[in-house]
Amino acid sequence: MHSLLQDLGQVTAVIGAQWGDEGKGKVTDILGEDFDVIARANGGANAGHTIVIEGKKHVFRLLPSACLHPKKPVILGSGMVIHLPTLLEEIQMLEDANIEIVDRLCISGSAHILFEFHKDIDAWQEEQKGSNSIGTTKRGIGPAYMDKVARVGIRMESLSSDLRPMLETRAKNLQKETGIVIDTEKELEQVDDAKKKIGDCITPSIGKVLHSFLMKKQSIIIEGAQATLLDIDHGTYPYVTSSSTTASGALQGLGLPPSALKSCIGVAKAYCTRVGAGEFLTEETGEVGERLRTRGGEFGSVTGRPRRCGWLSIDDLHYSTMINGFSMLNLTKLDVLDTEEEIPVLAEGGEWKKLAGWKTSTVGITEFTKLPREAQAYVEWIEKAAGVPVRLIGTGPGREQMIVR
Repeated sequence: MHSLLQDLGQVTAVIGAQWGDEGKGKVTDILGEDFDVIARANGGANAGHTIVIEGKKHVFRLLPSACLHPKKPVILGSGMVIHLPTLLEEIQMLEDANIEIVDRLCISGSAHILFEFHKDIDAWQEEQKGSNSIGTTKRGIGPAYMDKVARVGIRMESLSSDLRPMLETRAKNLQKETGIVIDTEKELEQVDDAKKKIGDCITPSIGKVLHSFLMKKQSIIIEGAQATLLDIDHGTYPYVTSSSTTASGALQGLGLPPSALKSCIGVAKAYCTRVGAGEFLTEETGEVGERLRTRGGEFGSVTGRPRRCGWLSIDDLHYSTMINGFSMLNLTKLDVLDTEEEIPVLAEGGEWKKLAGWKTSTVGITEFTKLPREAQAYVEWIEKAAGVPVRLIGTGPGREQMIVR
């Protein structure tokens, strides 16, 4: 691990290389122990990061997973849309586990509040699209970003203000336009609860806060949300999320300059999954897809819905590497392929290639040379074909089940 850390530098971003759910939370949690500051830049509570420590599962939707390391400052950036009850639930979950978070939590005042009515709008919009729906999580993410871009959103800096007039006006207009009824009193109650708990955590300039850490030579790890192929600009539009999910988007959401980023870890599964509608050239819809889904536990940590499963695409890895400038890859869930006779991969140019499986367990292996020869060959083929080294390999869900090369 020491040699890997030397290669990372002061600011490192962990970015999904596929359609999300690659396991970004685990590597951020592992590396977070050796960084001074933990940050998340974008997205909302549709991003589920699951960490397994000593057999106990921790699921985060807004807080970065590395916040499990005590005493380290935790940053929520301007690019986020924050559902207040979810954030309070996560804080309570940590406090129940005797992990203090509020005193080290710093929330950008420019981050937007995601209200309950945003979820109602999300569901209504999907219903209106009919067969053209994109399969959102209905967590209100898109409508919250729509308000942000339309400059009618309510930001975290307004938490201490009287929001009743704004919400009552919005309720009147929304009911007239869509028939959706806003429970204004419930929304105000949630705002009041958040103000009491995290009102002192809000800062007017998250950029200044992060620059102060840099000036003190403190290191920052950035946990990305969703993934490159879901980016609003560079993903498989229109089947994308509503925020910038690349390394550049992470810097934008935190107020950091491009020159601050010293390394970028791309996270990719040893196979591939996606949720919702949209293209998926390597998808397996039959028994093979179901086998991958079952072995990989491919059900949303936030929604519980089954993920679509298929094989790795080298063209997609090339694309994500180009967009983000990955300095290394973290290949996750290698153990899910332990039962496969052959492993198809969509090679460069759209040509299928079949690599040998290994038919033996890799669960919990922490040294590359102890992997079956065929598993080593699979990893080596991927890094050669993708043009970027695979420095971390996940061999199980636990924090300790990781090979570091």
